[in-house]
Amino acid sequence: MSELLGLEEITAAGERIAEHVLRTPTVRSPGLSALLGAPVTVKLELLQRTGSFKVRGAFHKLLTITPEQRAAGVAAVSGGNHARAVAEAAGALGVAATVVMPAAAPAAAAEACRAAGARVHITPDMPSAFALQDDLVARGATLLHPFDDPVVMAAQGTVGLELADDAPELTDVLVSVGGGGLISGVATALRARLPGVRVWGVETAGADAMSRALAAGAPVSITPTSVVTSLSAPHVSALTFAHVSKLVEDVLLVSDEDALRGVRALAEQAKVWAEPAAGCLLPAAERLLPRLAPGARLGLVLCGGNFTLDALPGPDTP
Repeated sequence: MSELLGLEEITAAGERIAEHVLRTPTVRSPGLSALLGAPVTVKLELLQRTGSFKVRGAFHKLLTITPEQRAAGVAAVSGGNHARAVAEAAGALGVAATVVMPAAAPAAAAEACRAAGARVHITPDMPSAFALQDDLVARGATLLHPFDDPVVMAAQGTVGLELADDAPELTDVLVSVGGGGLISGVATALRARLPGVRVWGVETAGADAMSRALAAGAPVSITPTSVVTSLSAPHVSALTFAHVSKLVEDVLLVSDEDALRGVRALAEQAKVWAEPAAGCLLPAAERLLPRLAPGARLGLVLCGGNFTLDALPGPDTP
């Protein structure tokens, strides 16, 4: 098993990145509490720089690499949020960054990366994107991985530190799962600071790499088919699998349709604009509550808000 993070690594990450990222709000949601019939608190990481939690890990990685690595630049593959984060952090710190994005990535994400100063390469698909990234790393660039890096994971865990400080009464916290870096860091922080808390993962069908890994007992490769592209990792890592296996109660699976309905419900009931990677938490919470004892107090980590209105189906869309 890969070595698990400790609270001290997450605390140190928080100190390093404090001046570069926002301490996002943690607020109670009367609307969601009424909808679900239980107290609900939301962590608004969608208000973070670049619109998602990813910038925490990007800044932390760039702040810990050597001067020689900074001079050589960094490379990353992403379909959206990680690319934005790498471009933003690298631009702020004066590091050359190259992001490789598949053609299916949102055009707005690619444009945001260019605006931040990154060099953007568009490839036909994700396999060719990874091949180009590997070539860039072979030529001297430092890889900035979205989840398979304890330095990145520790910074994502600062979301959990803030949540523990701001809402210590929580009994159950739901976190979206892509490659597993966010939930691994958050679960580490929460379980250390709030020993009785339960952490639950949420995936969408077709972006269920962690669910399949848990069933198989080890990471496995998948071909993502979910429309929730920001959760569509082709596999989890040994590092994130180890954390989720040890620290997370279960990973709940919801449909793409339910995730999109969750986006609409968050807008109507919580008054926030979230992407489907966060919208999936709401139907998962509805399904989870009957499994919990009376008195449960839910926390939802709303991980990002990079989603366009025209991508949301109408109210009558099945």
